[in-house]
Amino acid sequence: MKKQEIPQDPSALNNVTKEVAYAVDDAGNYTTDLSTGWSVKAEALDHAWQDIEKRVADARQKVERREASPLLYFMEKKLMDVKILSAYTGFWGITIKRHLKYGPFQKLSEQRLKKYAEVFDISVDELKKPF
Repeated sequence: MKKQEIPQDPSALNNVTKEVAYAVDDAGNYTTDLSTGWSVKAEALDHAWQDIEKRVADARQKVERREASPLLYFMEKKLMDVKILSAYTGFWGITIKRHLKYGPFQKLSEQRLKKYAEVFDISVDELKKPF
């Protein structure tokens, strides 16, 4: 690809990041330049964000129906899974899985709630009542 052919299609990350693309300049030498993206990648990224938004909405509904604890909602919102949350909190994965259930979550100590809230960068009150 020639340097002037590097795609500059708009995407959701337009104002956030650019990526390096390799191309051939006018002298025939390989060089790099920045690209805002290309339409195929932008479309794939849009689909991925739609999936994430659906997962967050599904988690919200489960929390509202008390089928899951607010941890599920915030994990989906922050793009975390049990393993990642375990690494941030120091809690065992099996412990977090238990806390994902509505009943056990309601019995958590203030100390554990503070730890979760800190990881999600919210207050304990927001953690207890996210909506």
